[in-house]
Amino acid sequence: MTPDERQSALETIAADVRGCTACRLHETRTLAVPGEGSAETEVVFVGEGPGLNEDRQGRPFVGAAGSFLTELLGTVGWGRSDVFITNVVKCRPPENRDPEPDEVAACAGHLRRQLAVIDPALVVTLGRHSLGSFLPGARIGQVHGTARPAATDLLPPESTVFAMYHPAAALHQGSLRQTLITDMGEVPRALLAARERAAAFSEGSTAAEPEAVAGPEAVARPGIAADVPAAMPAADAPSARAAASTSAPAPGADGEPAADQLTLFA
Repeated sequence: MTPDERQSALETIAADVRGCTACRLHETRTLAVPGEGSAETEVVFVGEGPGLNEDRQGRPFVGAAGSFLTELLGTVGWGRSDVFITNVVKCRPPENRDPEPDEVAACAGHLRRQLAVIDPALVVTLGRHSLGSFLPGARIGQVHGTARPAATDLLPPESTVFAMYHPAAALHQGSLRQTLITDMGEVPRALLAARERAAAFSEGSTAAEPEAVAGPEAVARPGIAADVPAAMPAADAPSARAAASTSAPAPGADGEPAADQLTLFA
């Protein structure tokens, strides 16, 4: 799929989301919120559902939690346009209540199509409802800040999921602010590990087993600081898509991927 085809496909999905009446949430929404960001990124952030500001603007994460998400991205040198941001439900639950299981199920088709088009190496879940869609049964207090193989039909088996608290959690519990910042610092390293896992999975290597990305100790890569990745790729930057069809990025002199390979795009 070419970049133009990928962008066009996402726009088609967005139009379908805006006209969706598959669950009760359409009855009370102002605007549906399909998601936004780069169609070429390798990292997708998935939240729980739109809030009041998102419902009014039709864009994800534009309130106070969205401002903190933008800040979190900035701590690793990325911007909103470098990733794709969406939610498990595309319409605001009334009074910001938790989305019901049947509402999540009704929206799953939209999310599945978005992920199939973008084909990310890494999905970052924001909050427990998003986590439950990708790692059923996992508890966010136990798995936040770790990367694990996807356990869902929303993604192919070679994909990796990284768990984080929802940015809004830090607005209600200040102690989680630093937790979120620390966890975000692991995301670039998790991206490197996800690329390697996708390549290994394609080659049938045992490196694709779950233990390869079971937590921050497993995804850490010595010599690559969390603040070094360029937000925009070099022209020859490798990607998970390329790695899955060819081979893993060439290592640097110390046997680890070079820092300038830590980009987000195909």
